[in-house]
Amino acid sequence: MSRGLGEIQKKVLLILAGGASLMLSSPSPRQYFKTLRAIQKELKQYRRDRLETAIHGLYESSLIGYRERPDGMTELTLNKKGKKQVLAYNLETMRIPVPSRWDRKWRVILFDIPHVRKKARDALRFHLNRLGFYQFQKSVFVYPYPCTREIEFIVALYNLHHFVRHMLVEEVDNEADLKHRFSLH
Repeated sequence: MSRGLGEIQKKVLLILAGGASLMLSSPSPRQYFKTLRAIQKELKQYRRDRLETAIHGLYESSLIGYRERPDGMTELTLNKKGKKQVLAYNLETMRIPVPSRWDRKWRVILFDIPHVRKKARDALRFHLNRLGFYQFQKSVFVYPYPCTREIEFIVALYNLHHFVRHMLVEEVDNEADLKHRFSLH
C-alpha cells in the first residue's frame, strides 16, 4: 500500500484485531460486554460518513473483508494483509519494559541474513536500534534486560526464524563499556 492509513482506519483495524482476540480469549461475560461498550464508545466519536469512508478504504485496500450473516447483519473481518498491518502498528509502539533491578545478564542477538533478504535485515537492525540495543558488531546486538517476547515478535513478523539467534550471556570482556552505555552501575 503506497499511502499511509488515516487515524480512523488504524483504529478500525485495531478494533477488529481486538475483537478477534476477544472472541478467541473467551473472557468472562462481564469483561466481554465491558470491552464491547468501550469499542462502541470509541467509534461513536466519529461521524458515520467518515467511518463508512474509512471502512470502504480498508476494504478497497484488501485489509478487511466482509460477509453477510443470515440475520441480515454485515460482519467485518480482518484479512491476512490487515493482520500484518496491525502487527506493524504494534511494532511502532513496542517498548521493552525496564525492570527495577538489572539481573546482570546480557541479551545478545546474532543474525546472518542472506543478501536476498536485505530489506528484512535492514528492518531488523532498524527495530533493534529503535528499541535501544547496542550494535556490538554489524550483525550482533546487545541489551541488558529481558526481551525474548519482543525479539520473537520481530523475527516472526519478518519471517527470519532461520537466521536469528538470541543468547543469554553472563560475562562479556568489555562489560564496563556496556554498563556505561546502558547507564548501569
